[in-house]
Amino acid sequence: MSDLKKLYTDIVAPTLAKEFNYKTVMQIPQIKFVSLNMGLGEGSQNNKIIQDSVRDLSMIAGQRAVVTRAKKSIAAFKLREGMPVGCRVSLRRDVMWAFLNKLITIALPRVRDFRGVQDRGFDGRGNYTLGIKDHTIFPEIEIDRIEKPVGMNISVITTAMTDKEGKMLLKLLGMPFKK
Repeated sequence: MSDLKKLYTDIVAPTLAKEFNYKTVMQIPQIKFVSLNMGLGEGSQNNKIIQDSVRDLSMIAGQRAVVTRAKKSIAAFKLREGMPVGCRVSLRRDVMWAFLNKLITIALPRVRDFRGVQDRGFDGRGNYTLGIKDHTIFPEIEIDRIEKPVGMNISVITTAMTDKEGKMLLKLLGMPFKK
């Protein structure tokens, strides 16, 4: 069992139950899954950049990433239907807990001038999305092999009904929000 999952079951869940006066344990917010998405932009024309991005995202996530393709053609972006535009991966269960632990304890502190993550990333239903400008903050990435740093989006999908519940859940798990 992951350290973060143990923290959730032992401390976070009882604290949330007491704070929000839930009647059943099924009302206590949980993390459903974590979605990682890497958009390639102009790099989608180059097959090597696509392969490198899939490899990097797979190494970061601990499971294989999938190439996402354009749903329709957009002439302004020189994009045709079916062209690769990025890659994504969804993490659940133990892999999800391991990734969140790595994100909170290792990756985010490696960001230059890091003072905490914004709390503006909540969507109104307790889910949180975080944008990272440089994926080389993760220890699995070899900086020597990277031609151009790529950003990525990390979405934490929860069962929380409100942003207040979602923020409290992530804060108790150790997510460093700005003061």
